[in-house]
Amino acid sequence: MSKVHNVNTSPEIRVRKLLHSMGYHFRFYRSDLPGNSDIVLPKYKTVIFVHVCFWHGCPKCTHTQVRTKSNAEYWSNKLDRNIQRDKDNFEALENMGWCVIIVWECETKKKNLETLGERSKSILSST
Repeated sequence: MSKVHNVNTSPEIRVRKLLHSMGYHFRFYRSDLPGNSDIVLPKYKTVIFVHVCFWHGCPKCTHTQVRTKSNAEYWSNKLDRNIQRDKDNFEALENMGWCVIIVWECETKKKNLETLGERSKSILSST
């Protein structure tokens, strides 16, 4: 577990590089907002969360639906709490008038970056 990092992860760095190459200016980790948003675009009043599929329960990945068998109750509760906390934070941000974008780890693979860029651009241009 000591090898698990919560800041400057590879997916997060890929998203930052993508946004920077598209000409967007952003900030990191605003503590005055609910949750731990990875990227904040204040000009667009948008926050981006880059989620690792396993920890946050990616709906697209089938391997996140399989829970560990050792200490199953602990891990099931922990992962369910993560998902609920995310929902609560997103709702609080939206109530404050912020647009929330969730980027899953599986979307940051090289083959998916172009699609992610197009999706981000369309969301940010509409805000």
